[in-house]
Amino acid sequence: MVSFEEQDKQYYDHIIRNLNERGVKLTDIADIVIFLEKDYVPGLDKEISIHAINKVLHKREAQNAIMTGIDLDILAEKGLLSKPMQRIMETDESTYGIDENIAITLASLYGSVSVTNYGYVDKIKYGVLGKLNDKSTGKINVFLDDLVGAIAAAACGWLAHNEREVQELLKKENK
Repeated sequence: MVSFEEQDKQYYDHIIRNLNERGVKLTDIADIVIFLEKDYVPGLDKEISIHAINKVLHKREAQNAIMTGIDLDILAEKGLLSKPMQRIMETDESTYGIDENIAITLASLYGSVSVTNYGYVDKIKYGVLGKLNDKSTGKINVFLDDLVGAIAAAACGWLAHNEREVQELLKKENK
């Protein structure tokens, strides 16, 4: 039987591999976190942002949401969904809100500050989100663009809710 820690590592590694294969690096997500939090966390850098992102990526509910969304995007790219679902995914139908619902659920794991941050970056498509939302690439990222925004937003929530740990990390970096 696989321990919780081993399963967590397997899920985390799977997510990182899928993100990388789909053109998203943790530093891309960290750029979004810094954009959103630079005015609220003086001295915030990529290292601390990635620390917060990793906290999110090790949370089981977040892992489940991310794996589900990415797998649906991959299946759609391969044309393996039912005809109505395939059309919805290929056109990224505007009234299909399940992608946003999953992202909001992921963001809400870290409070209302995360949900509002998610809505904001989803609207402006900051950083890698613009690339993921580009329909001319032939890639289907119906879920991925929202999930990446939600990961960044959740990391912002983690930063807000763990101010003491963040301050300790900042002190360590400044030594």
